Amino acid sequence: MAGNTEPLPPRAKLAVTAGKAAAAVSRAAGRGSGSVIGGKVALRLDPDLLAKLAQNLDVVLVSATNGKTTTTRLIAEALRAAGPVVSNALGANMPAGITAALAGSGEARYGVIEVDEKYLAAVARDVTPKAIALLNLSRDQLDRAAETRMLAERWREGLSGSKAVIVANADDPLVVWAASSSPNVVWVAAGQEWKDDAWSCPACGGVMQRPGDDWFCGECGFRRPTPSWALSGDHVLDPHGSAWPIHLQLPGRANKANATTSAAVAAAFGVPPQTALERMYSVTAVAGRYDVVSFQGREIRLLLAKNPAGWLETFSLIDGPPAPVILSVNARGADGTDTSWLWDVDYSRLAGHPICVIGDRKLDLAVRLEVAGVDFQVCENAAEAIRQCPPGRIEAIANYTAFQDLRRIVGN
Repeated sequence: MAGNTEPLPPRAKLAVTAGKAAAAVSRAAGRGSGSVIGGKVALRLDPDLLAKLAQNLDVVLVSATNGKTTTTRLIAEALRAAGPVVSNALGANMPAGITAALAGSGEARYGVIEVDEKYLAAVARDVTPKAIALLNLSRDQLDRAAETRMLAERWREGLSGSKAVIVANADDPLVVWAASSSPNVVWVAAGQEWKDDAWSCPACGGVMQRPGDDWFCGECGFRRPTPSWALSGDHVLDPHGSAWPIHLQLPGRANKANATTSAAVAAAFGVPPQTALERMYSVTAVAGRYDVVSFQGREIRLLLAKNPAGWLETFSLIDGPPAPVILSVNARGADGTDTSWLWDVDYSRLAGHPICVIGDRKLDLAVRLEVAGVDFQVCENAAEAIRQCPPGRIEAIANYTAFQDLRRIVGN
């Protein structure tokens, strides 16, 4: 196993020191954590720094459109049963942010790294991971991300011949096609609620057949592989047929799926499923997601939803009594400036909930809700929206920068 034994060469040490100094200046100026600018400075001084920082770590990479931040956190908690872990827990998932995270690895034995879908192949080349978790691919940030089939092709080419254990979702045809170029794949039946990006076969373009939970292409024979791990209700089924209970403080079926994948990854490092799943219970929130915050006599649950697949999973969390819902959508750089994806979300599932709409693109969202026949009111800001809601529970659903805005307002 890896251990932090081989010292960094002088140039790499200089780059790390300069990066940490740049990050400290950024923090002092109130411009956030400084991890991205710190990583950029360090990589400018030593372009090979990421590979040097990873050489003494057993690395896990986690990539997907949805769920990668949470799954990264769950895997990190599971692997702490076997030794110290370094991780980019706050989600800075491009090379600069990853470099900054690994620069603080100290005596870590494992590196659990979330990676943006576009950068997976390049980062995997640099860090020589022991395992790679692939969860899903769906439409997201339409103005900057490639079409999903193109992303899958980039993964397929980049992972071809990889020596890493690929832990991949057998229920997503795009992920299966991408992972199939690798010689060592562990298939996980993690489910796929959102299917609208996987109706055509990624191998030949034929129409995918979907009888029950199965899928296959009737034209070329490409089909769902037999999984060795599976989510079954509230249990993880391991390759030996044993069922291990999932006890999470994070809500929803999607997080049980994330836990199933995380247990499969942990097993590749020798951590038994029972131990891995027990450790995952300690995770109560991930970078503010799922936190319940008291504010102005209300209990506000903060939910992040960045794309149609994410909104669909989030709606399943609020199917109970019709609590008020605040919806907030921005279209800044980190969100993607194209909001046409709003038309792919089934907002009729919110019918019966009192709805307040805020955010930079509140009028775009208002038009979408109007067409869906859902009652709502447009509010100027979060404070006004919260005042419109009676005391008690509020569900607040926001995309990326809108979520950060909301956290600042309610003090999370």
